[in-house]
Amino acid sequence: MYHPSLMSVTSDVLPVELLRLLADPLRARIVELLARESLCTCHLVEETGASQTNISNHLRLLRDAELVSTQPHGRYTYYRLRPQALRALADLLAGLADTAEEHAQLRRSCP
Repeated sequence: MYHPSLMSVTSDVLPVELLRLLADPLRARIVELLARESLCTCHLVEETGASQTNISNHLRLLRDAELVSTQPHGRYTYYRLRPQALRALADLLAGLADTAEEHAQLRRSCP
């Protein structure tokens, strides 16, 4: 199970659990769909073909990781992607790329 404290993208350590969370094909598709508009579970079921239970379980993980937020609307709950969470991850990955470029010529000698 994923835990929000493991999802912190503000730490200096690569957030492996967050990357693992986003690597799931269905969760990646949900994130992609939510990037375009706020959707409720029934929309996500229709778009992905997954069961309502499966979608709900994935949304719970994404909520726990603070990647999506919810907004009640009548008897429905709409889900919205939190762009700041993805930007923090993107900044961390960009920082790794910058470090790799800066140190491209460094090589540790073998014993």
